[in-house]
Amino acid sequence: MLTSLQIENVAVIQKAEVHFEKGLNVLTGETGAGKSILIDSINAILGSRTSRDLVRTGASKAVIRAAFDGIPAAVQDRLEQAGYERSDALLLTREISAEGKSSCRINGMPANASVLREICGGLININGQHDSVGLLNPANHQELLDAYAQNEKAYQDYRTVYRELVRVKRAMDALITDEDEKQRKIELLSYQADEIDAAALTPGEEETLTARRKVLANASAIRERIAQAYGALSGGDESLGGVDLLGEASNAVDAAAQLDESLAGPAGQLMDLYYMAKDLSAELVGRLENYESNDEALDEIEQRLDLIYKLKRKYGGTVEDILAFGEKARAELERIQSSQEEQEQLQAEKLRLYHLARERAEVLTQTRLKAFEELNRRISDTLDFLNMPGVRMSLHHTRGPLAGHGQDTIEFFISTNPGEAPKPLAKIASGGELSRITLAVKNALADRDAVPTVIYDEIDSGVSGKAAGKIGAVLRQSAASHQILCITHTAQIAALADCHLMIQKNVTGDRTYTEVYPLDQEGRVDALAHLISGDRVTELALANAREMLGLAAAQKEQGSFPA
Repeated sequence: MLTSLQIENVAVIQKAEVHFEKGLNVLTGETGAGKSILIDSINAILGSRTSRDLVRTGASKAVIRAAFDGIPAAVQDRLEQAGYERSDALLLTREISAEGKSSCRINGMPANASVLREICGGLININGQHDSVGLLNPANHQELLDAYAQNEKAYQDYRTVYRELVRVKRAMDALITDEDEKQRKIELLSYQADEIDAAALTPGEEETLTARRKVLANASAIRERIAQAYGALSGGDESLGGVDLLGEASNAVDAAAQLDESLAGPAGQLMDLYYMAKDLSAELVGRLENYESNDEALDEIEQRLDLIYKLKRKYGGTVEDILAFGEKARAELERIQSSQEEQEQLQAEKLRLYHLARERAEVLTQTRLKAFEELNRRISDTLDFLNMPGVRMSLHHTRGPLAGHGQDTIEFFISTNPGEAPKPLAKIASGGELSRITLAVKNALADRDAVPTVIYDEIDSGVSGKAAGKIGAVLRQSAASHQILCITHTAQIAALADCHLMIQKNVTGDRTYTEVYPLDQEGRVDALAHLISGDRVTELALANAREMLGLAAAQKEQGSFPA
């Protein structure tokens, strides 16, 4: 449960520390005193979106700390999954700077707002004034019913099949295209694949052709240089070439080596050079015929490279890219041409999944229908107690097409008087009736979850007198199993509190300050008297306040509801 809340520089609250107790905690104070700031602060500490407007004017930052103990096992599991130590106690910290930046800590360790929301969702359930309005929206009724049914497994079983069904439907839609468009695509893919196939390209072909073109385009120059080199090696009619000169040098050194054995090495090297030069001379002569000018071959290469260039502009930057495009086009063509068979397979799978989804949707439907019967009984019993004995709810339910939430369309109807036909909740309930109906629904739901703290923000809106006392009794009953925090304007509810906190606004100089402090017995008498009679507290109002507190204390000892 929430044990304490520390607030610094949040709106009109400069500094406040509030301690909460088990049972029913009631907060009272003038309108505008800052009760909503407490709710905003608790929302912030639970990871809700914040604004720099929350920071008190002139302050550099706002700081909110909340301490909890008796942490539910599910929340401890989420702590562990998020990388924090399991703990039966939590200290949450949220800082909001005047520039709008926010930082969070969980037991002193850094966190972010999304982690805070994920972990702390099971700590506090806040029911504000807007929840009564939300009850009027049929779109929220199924969510309420699912929360009471606790049908998460049935819902997930259905969702698993439904998601697969949607995937198969999309695959079918991708196959079933307009026939004219399909034919145009077949013709385009056929043309592209045939054009690439007809070119008979090979990887690396462009590089080979480019090199060959360079040789053919320069054949005369290459032949001239080779002939020049051959002449230098072989010599002419009037001069010796390099080969003959190497031969003479080799013979001379070889003869000298006969006289000095140390010259055997150089003699051998000269002989190797002679034979190497002779072989190179012969090779150069053999290569001369490779460099005959061939305009026809050069023209063929130019045409081939031009074809590759055109294909590159269409299908990719390299020959390899063109070939890959052709393979992809051929595969896509085969897929389209064989799509009829695939379509039949998908159709069969769709029918199988549809029937399975219908079965699981019906299981989900039954959990909701069964939950409504029990929920309706509990709501009716509570409404009977809340001086609305003629009110009966009914469920307007139809089965429709499968959707993400199942097959159900659900809306709560209500009859406020015996014999009247049920009508939509939005068309029947008055403000006071709606507050009591909301409390009855929330009270039933609270018993179905493990959230230790439930906050009611002015659940008594539009209600006074005896009805307000009954609302207080229901809140006290809920407080037996949950910590309840209730912001109220009615003395009947405030009198039943286990802990009564006063929120008071003061103006000092030109600044507004809000304080929150617990009331002792006399303070409670004075606070109740103000709720009863307003600003001018009379002796009668004080006497009524003491009587209400005494009666509440006696009933608490007896464990009974006030009449």
